[in-house]
Amino acid sequence: MHPRRSEHAAVAGLGWGDEGKGKVVDLLSPGFAAVVRYNGGANAGHTVCVGGETFALHLVPSGVLHPGVAGVIGPGVALDPHVLLEEIDHLASRGVDVSGKLKISDRAHIVAEHHKVEDRLSEQAASDETRIGTTARGIGPCYADKMRRSSALRACDLLDEAALRRRLVDIVDAKVRALRAVYGDDGGLTADGVWRQLADCAARLRPFICDTTEYLQRAAAEGGRFLFEAANGMLLDVDHGTYPFVTSSSTGTWGICSGAGIPPQMVRHYVGIIKAYATRVGAGPFPSELTDAVGDRIRNQGNEFGTTTGRPRRCGWFDAVAVGQGVRLGGITEIALMHLDTLSGLEQVGICTDYRLDGHSARALPADSARVARIEPVFEMLPGWTQDLRAVTRAEDLPAETLRYVQRIEERVGAPVTLVGVGPDRSQALERPAAARSVFAPPGGPRTETGR
Repeated sequence: MHPRRSEHAAVAGLGWGDEGKGKVVDLLSPGFAAVVRYNGGANAGHTVCVGGETFALHLVPSGVLHPGVAGVIGPGVALDPHVLLEEIDHLASRGVDVSGKLKISDRAHIVAEHHKVEDRLSEQAASDETRIGTTARGIGPCYADKMRRSSALRACDLLDEAALRRRLVDIVDAKVRALRAVYGDDGGLTADGVWRQLADCAARLRPFICDTTEYLQRAAAEGGRFLFEAANGMLLDVDHGTYPFVTSSSTGTWGICSGAGIPPQMVRHYVGIIKAYATRVGAGPFPSELTDAVGDRIRNQGNEFGTTTGRPRRCGWFDAVAVGQGVRLGGITEIALMHLDTLSGLEQVGICTDYRLDGHSARALPADSARVARIEPVFEMLPGWTQDLRAVTRAEDLPAETLRYVQRIEERVGAPVTLVGVGPDRSQALERPAAARSVFAPPGGPRTETGR
């Protein structure tokens, strides 16, 4: 039986985010009983284009756009109740009802107003050298409270309003005193104000809150198959990314077990998503960055502006060193290479094949971000292509130069490229002929629908 139907799979980004994970999850979702989000918070933005309509999702798993596919928000997620409800309401206004389909882990940690205030004040007070480039959505402070434990809030706390109110008196009072002492500002926080905001959300969210770990284990025993969805790229992982310019959770495939509540041997297929070029938003080192007209062209051609923040993304050539590191670390079995169409019209396209650091070759990103910033990238330049790829309906019909570029990426990163993206819509994701054993190939052979 084909793995898409018989085995669990995972989708993770191989860069600094914005790789196209939402689109790939959307493509794969019909083959699974549920899509499970296992990390991150509302700082993530997944854009999915369906029949000319664009859906921007931040907390709701991408699979809910499909009938019969459940969405699970796991215990590793930092949950902002206000953002989630806004998203649920927006989807409902467009004909997508998540009632009965969305499940929220009772162990997921809650992002409250005091987390957002702390995030904003901390970033404002930071120097240019120490500023992380956070989205100021409270994700970091929420995860910090998770580790502090006594000041943390979880979804299960929303089930008892009276107990929640009592806890918030101590939590918010301590937070106000700390903010005043460190920043001279408390953002106008009061325990009563935070409680009222959360209480309003709790009334609507209670039907969705459950033990998702038990649900997944029971459903798997009954034959259900799940697709696990990462919120952020691997290079933003709190342990293995370009620290400290990272997010506050485990963004790689290694975060699935704790972030979703499953055993390690459960997932067999790991799909790594990456663009045909590199992007990064916010602060932090970026070895293959282009700060010239070519970088500007890629940004404008690829509409490289944040789904969540609208911030312009920094752009550069494909970084095979960093991506290869993620492939090895994450056990990636296949790659979806997105945004190939963005590179159309360039005379040459580049791949960073090596790093030079202090006169020596470096085969991986160093732990010290100051050393990463000193990296000199070694580029291999290949011939570009002039054709508009958006009209191509079969991967084998791509220009020879495009196919050579894809093959060279496979050779450098050590994993097969089984899907290529040539446009924003579902129909513009093309399987490669060699992908017969891929998680993208449907049972019974290649798809007959164009690009589907």
